[in-house]
Amino acid sequence: MELRKDPITRSWVITGDDPTGPRVESVCRFCPDAASAPQVIATMPNTGGVPWSARALVHPTPLYHIEGEPGRRGDGLYDRMHSVGAHEVLVENSRHDHHLWNASDAEIEWFFRMAAERIFDLKRDPRIKYVSLFKDYGGSAGQEFSHPTSQITATMFVPRRVLYELRAGREYFLTKERCVFCDIINQEERQALRVIESRGDYIALCPYAPRVPYEAWILPRNHDAAFEHTALVRQGQLADLAAILRRTLQRVRTFTEEFHLVLHTSPSSQHPSKTLGYWKTIDDDYHWHIELLPVLGSKARSYTFKEVYYSPVSSETAVKQLREAKIDG
Repeated sequence: MELRKDPITRSWVITGDDPTGPRVESVCRFCPDAASAPQVIATMPNTGGVPWSARALVHPTPLYHIEGEPGRRGDGLYDRMHSVGAHEVLVENSRHDHHLWNASDAEIEWFFRMAAERIFDLKRDPRIKYVSLFKDYGGSAGQEFSHPTSQITATMFVPRRVLYELRAGREYFLTKERCVFCDIINQEERQALRVIESRGDYIALCPYAPRVPYEAWILPRNHDAAFEHTALVRQGQLADLAAILRRTLQRVRTFTEEFHLVLHTSPSSQHPSKTLGYWKTIDDDYHWHIELLPVLGSKARSYTFKEVYYSPVSSETAVKQLREAKIDG
């Protein structure tokens, strides 16, 4: 596998001939009593009579490898480099049936703390520019494992979607000296048209321009650019974050069980860009958040080139239906 850069969109693509094919599991490799021991990176302590609360493991077939140098080089007008970085599996729970929507808030808190510690640790590597945390659930979403898991990738580039956010956040800040995400939160709370729920220091809302039906975002109401800073320094706030994520997932799952979940946090500030100005005001102009994109097979119609998104359910209608959805406490 290697990384190749699209000279037009300037996005990096990981490509190669993957010989592994679909993964078929007869026995869960992540349960505590698994016969083969995985390569453990870090473990959260046990609570409630379980051997551990959350774990970080090396992905069994990683797309990125921590060893080596990127070897970035030109190929005519193209750029390419080795897929150096990190690829980890975050086991959310030692219980095979405790997912983020039916686990206890305390269990979800331990998962958040594990995720924050891994992001913080990976950002200390001077080669790493960005750390992504994501969860794919459901066959159409690309789920890999039956056990409750998320994944982390650490890369030597910032993903294109995050670059868009960094550019927009910086331009807005230069004009108004305010965070665009904070202004969005303030307006949404004032209008009360697209807010799903507020809980303590967090808010769940449907974005004004959704990419898919029932798209939902969870944001801290207090400004912070880095998720790991919130999770490690302000640990007292994690209970509200755990509860609002659990409840939002329960709401979404009344319409579809399949979804993508992505954490957007700030890039590494260990080596700020000398040419791109995104890191100079990052603490002021960026705002971490969680994006939840449901997968609805019956509403998959989209613009031909997939660059103009199509959502047949407006944010305002989605909010009403999500608020009315029957969920656990």
